Amino acid sequence: FERDKSGVMVCINDPDYPKIFDLIRRATKKTAALNNLVTDDFNVIREAFCDLIGKQLDESFAMIPPFYTDFGLNIEIGKNVFINHACTFMDRGGITIEDNVLIGPKVNLITTGHPLEIENRSCTISKSIVIKSYAWLGANVTVMPGITIGEKAIVAAGAVVTKDVPAGVIVGGVPAKLIKSYL
Repeated sequence: FERDKSGVMVCINDPDYPKIFDLIRRATKKTAALNNLVTDDFNVIREAFCDLIGKQLDESFAMIPPFYTDFGLNIEIGKNVFINHACTFMDRGGITIEDNVLIGPKVNLITTGHPLEIENRSCTISKSIVIKSYAWLGANVTVMPGITIGEKAIVAAGAVVTKDVPAGVIVGGVPAKLIKSYL
């Protein structure tokens, strides 16, 4: 798991890959349970999400299902975080969301990709994503592996983030580019 999380290429024929695949199956089961809840009680939703990620979260955390993940156990979330519906967090590389972050609907945080070389395409490489305090990711944003979104940064709806975003700026577009600095 440490190799996978640290950016080392892991191939499907790796002797340790079955351990990763077991946790992917676990996440699939727990994600289905979360998404099949028939409730508007944020406490019940938070409890199911905590079960999925394997850790307790502050009572200020709120999310609206459905939610999708391929792993679940490499997600760290601070206080006063809101995650809107239909988000996908591919977290094998690790996702850290600091305090007071807003995540819009259909946001994709993707920590795992594939090598360019055709002979290694069935392998994966994972790199962490960090979302700093007070950041806001608009609807349908995609953040690629290895990216840090700076404190108080805003990522406009529909953006694809392929480079780190500095603190206190607004970025948007495909790929995301600086729109303006507001601090």
